[in-house]
Amino acid sequence: MQTPPARALRRAHRGVLGTFALVGVVNGILAARLPGLAAKLGLDTGDVGLVILSWGVAATLTMQCMRWIVAAVGNRLLLRIGTPLVTVSVGLIALSPSFPLLLAAAAGFGVTSGVAEAMMNAQGSLVERRAGRPMMNGFHAGWSAGAVAGGLLAVLLAALDVPYTASVLGVAAVALPPAFVLGWTYLDEPAEEEETEQRGNLPGIIYLIGAVAFMALLLEGLVADWSGLLLTRELRTTEAVAALAYPLYEVATFTGRLFGDRLRLRLGSRLLLAAAGTATALGVLLVVVAPSAAWAIAGFGLTGLAVCIVVPLCMSLAGAVVPGRSDAAIAQVSAIGYAGLLVGPVLIGFVAEASSLRTGIATAIGVALFIAVAASRMPRGLPAAGCGAEQPDPAGAPATVPVGRSDS
Repeated sequence: MQTPPARALRRAHRGVLGTFALVGVVNGILAARLPGLAAKLGLDTGDVGLVILSWGVAATLTMQCMRWIVAAVGNRLLLRIGTPLVTVSVGLIALSPSFPLLLAAAAGFGVTSGVAEAMMNAQGSLVERRAGRPMMNGFHAGWSAGAVAGGLLAVLLAALDVPYTASVLGVAAVALPPAFVLGWTYLDEPAEEEETEQRGNLPGIIYLIGAVAFMALLLEGLVADWSGLLLTRELRTTEAVAALAYPLYEVATFTGRLFGDRLRLRLGSRLLLAAAGTATALGVLLVVVAPSAAWAIAGFGLTGLAVCIVVPLCMSLAGAVVPGRSDAAIAQVSAIGYAGLLVGPVLIGFVAEASSLRTGIATAIGVALFIAVAASRMPRGLPAAGCGAEQPDPAGAPATVPVGRSDS
């Protein structure tokens, strides 16, 4: 394969990072202003749950379809289309005048998010492989920074009494032109990769990587959905204190991703993944046994600091493990992984209903340990930049797994 010019590679790196950040911003403001949406249309908790479920199911199904569509179209064109449509669909949510139309708009947002999220990971993997060094954690750090910025912007607009529709629609309108501009920075798949693209079953290792991503996103959903309730109901803290858990978790996530690529270079993929799973289990354990809100919040922070590197690492491995089918592999891992955001919190809720919230959250310790154990079956390293040779990781293992094998 031919390495793109250094200038094009740097431009593509900035473009992918900008895309992650842009999608993070619109997701951040949409999530932070959900109470305003509920107030606008008079939605109760069940209605809001249906809205979230609508876009979650649509996103997961779309990611599954991307596996076949990207083989024919390529990730660059799909990302050029998907990123601007994410901003448009957010605007349609803001404009929805009734609950049925809101559900339709939410499903539309799920479809466009499914395209953009899967394809920006595929484009990020392409840039990473051409550069020959880990970059995926840095891209995901851009998403985290964007989500925090979007959330803070939502807080500011709410404090200024800007109506919900004007706030979300305004941000969507401002984000649309950059979304089009970013499309011209992406790399195209080399002809030799396109020629080797094949339809059919992916190797078993891809589904194991997807399972690890599923577990990681289940853990991320746990913090978002259950941290506040644990702090208020089990530890009897105030809502103001409980509200600190998620922002601090996001800060920890951003911090962990800033250093994730460097740690991968130093430790290798397997050791880093095992360490992340073990540290995540310790973080959840601290939450479960916490005698006070301060200890529980510290546990959520440790969880975020550790688990945040798992999904980027899974996307990177999926992109490197099947030569010629990287886009399809990443789309499949995305579809499996993001289902964890939907299924995980519900399963924990069922356990909590039958016993206690602490017990429900404690089940996540086993989930984190699964990640640590699965690390031994993961592939190692990245292909060397600009060639088909293998580049060893610090452990000296080969970079890729031959198609058809489910181990390294």
